[in-house]
Amino acid sequence: MRQSFKLVFLALLANAGAFAQDSFYLKDGDRVVFYGDSITDQRLYTTFVETFTLTRFPDREIEFIHSGWGGDRVTGGGGGPIELRLHRDVIGFKPTVVTIMLGMNDGRYRAFDSDISSTYTTGYEKMVQVLKDALPDVRLTLIQPSPYDDVTRPPGFEGGYNAVLLRFGEYVKDLAKRRGLDTADLNKPVVTSLQKAKEADEALAQKIVPDRVHPGAAGHLLMAAELLKAWNAPSLVTSVEIDAAAGRVVSATNTTVGELQVSPAISWTQSDEALPMPLDLKDPVISLVLRCSDFVESLDREILKVTGLTSPGYLLKIDGEEVGTFPRETLADGVNLATLQTPMASQAAAVHAFTLKHNNVHYIRWRQIQVALENDTLVQKLVALNALDALDAELVDQQRAAAEPVAHRYLLAPQEPK
Repeated sequence: MRQSFKLVFLALLANAGAFAQDSFYLKDGDRVVFYGDSITDQRLYTTFVETFTLTRFPDREIEFIHSGWGGDRVTGGGGGPIELRLHRDVIGFKPTVVTIMLGMNDGRYRAFDSDISSTYTTGYEKMVQVLKDALPDVRLTLIQPSPYDDVTRPPGFEGGYNAVLLRFGEYVKDLAKRRGLDTADLNKPVVTSLQKAKEADEALAQKIVPDRVHPGAAGHLLMAAELLKAWNAPSLVTSVEIDAAAGRVVSATNTTVGELQVSPAISWTQSDEALPMPLDLKDPVISLVLRCSDFVESLDREILKVTGLTSPGYLLKIDGEEVGTFPRETLADGVNLATLQTPMASQAAAVHAFTLKHNNVHYIRWRQIQVALENDTLVQKLVALNALDALDAELVDQQRAAAEPVAHRYLLAPQEPK
């Protein structure tokens, strides 16, 4: 009886990673539209989410469309009134998932005003209703507005503008609860990281949201993390444990390990089912936000654990590339490969490059041809639109091909102390 319980427990433990993968919000066949103002229009938190999804779930075909427009409010903006924006830039794509982040411009950068707030709440309710009427089965994620940076610089007035956005965010959260919709808070967790970053390096912390409104890449990485966590994104990329003394693989999650050989050096092959998040670890601002947030622990764990080693230290090579030298105690505790430069990280970076390319093509197609020339009768306009659609599709095919798992050869070679 005791042995049977142990076998069941071990099976559940081995499948824990699969359970986490299955609970992710986005499913095969989903089409996601990101809707919002200039912060969404930056195409940074959105492309981070896209690349994370593709590299973590390369077997799922999920489309992403980025429909942010600078200056937008719940009433619309430079791209037209809200109903035009919603029908042309959201509903027309027949999405299964839509995210909405609006509020930064709606508060008008002043202290809380009840009339302004009423315009926001009334407009938001109408916007949600238009989407649900047109797309009854769409899954909406309402995003509580990202922060105005009143942390690294003094507020411009008593209480600060972010206090207004927090009130807007509470309304968004309440609306989502009332309508049975999903929500994500991209404000309070980012503010917490800003506070930690300011304590660690005040000057560098100001570069997370350089103009106090529009985050740089590091700030968008924090925002992407909160949306992904709201969508139950898995923390684990892969996990491998090897007992070198016994010459056996103890466990392998989200990967397949083979050809294990133990002499003085330990070598094996590994075929992973996912890739780590591509992070520019040389960027000092990104490095700062990684230290001041739970991004790595909550979303980017690629664990290699090797016990039973005899030499004081070991050089790790993957596909012949030197990754690093580690004390045997560190390897026994486990090394997170996602925080290191590896062939897997390089592959993920190549995927992200295609993410950016195909989104840039879509942006040109949408903003510079479809919308900019919508009132012009031009023979070649449809030809150009179709050609750009084909180019976008080709880049997406290359993006998905770049995310396909490949096998890697690992080598742990003993190193004498210097």
